[in-house]
Amino acid sequence: MNLTCLIIEDEPLARNLMKDYVQKVPYLTLVEAFSNPISALEVLKSRHIDILFLDIQMPEITGISLLKTLQQKPFVILTTAYSQYALEGYELDVVDYLLKPITFERFLRAVDKVNQRVAVAAKPETENTVTDTRSFVFVKDGTKLVKIHLDDILYIEGLKDYVTIHTKEKKVVTLQRLKALEDQLPLNQFIRIHHSYIIAVDAIETIFKNEIQIGKALLPISESYRKSFREFIEKNQL
Repeated sequence: MNLTCLIIEDEPLARNLMKDYVQKVPYLTLVEAFSNPISALEVLKSRHIDILFLDIQMPEITGISLLKTLQQKPFVILTTAYSQYALEGYELDVVDYLLKPITFERFLRAVDKVNQRVAVAAKPETENTVTDTRSFVFVKDGTKLVKIHLDDILYIEGLKDYVTIHTKEKKVVTLQRLKALEDQLPLNQFIRIHHSYIIAVDAIETIFKNEIQIGKALLPISESYRKSFREFIEKNQL
């Protein structure tokens, strides 16, 4: 599968490095590399872009500010020399965050994350809707394994290498990636609504335009997952 790419990077050396990395990967096609983020907006609005490699610190407008202006976002991989922006980037549902100087190995890992998302979205409908009969999972909590019944889970929250499982009675924090836990969950009972949130379908109380209410919690629906979530709801709507 070919993926189109756009680079926005004001530093010439960094921009040329990213261009070189993109050209080394057979399934990536570079549409254009911009030094000015304002100039890139026209391309982002006029044609489909799969991956946006976006620098954060730029003179005219920051990458974060540019990202907030986009209604239809490609998969975004942020690049910067400053690690303090990482959390804000993840809140905007970026795929990955590359800290300069960027190695080719780290670049490939980020691109592979996009590939995984594209592959999940491209699976045939029958493959995505298989009913799983498992009723529980085991997760590591400190030095012990905790059995959690799937019917008790309200939602799952991820932050980097940790996930917090919110159940009807308690919260369990475990050291693992959200994606790894997602792969263990039945597709007919749980759905991803955000880079940081998976929700139990049965726990949904109210659906707003951009949020889900589960108990007292209001959880955001990100742009990247909005379409698949709406399609799921429409299939189950009376």
